[in-house]
Amino acid sequence: MGSFSIWHWLIVLVIVLLVFGRGKIPELMGDMAKGIKSFKKGMADDDEETVDASRTVEHRADETVTTAKEKASKS
Repeated sequence: MGSFSIWHWLIVLVIVLLVFGRGKIPELMGDMAKGIKSFKKGMADDDEETVDASRTVEHRADETVTTAKEKASKS
């Protein structure tokens, strides 16, 4: 009673085909594939930005870097 027989699946398939039509289903799948590709591309672009942001900051040659101990002793 919990599982569907082949007849149940055939009836569902016929109803889906009647509602969406034969040409609409491949079009929907194509749009879904484009969306997935766009999502993956966006995630890859986000990963590249994260890698760029994690790089260290370059200091100018005329800048001096003070340590925490030096800052504490000045206060």
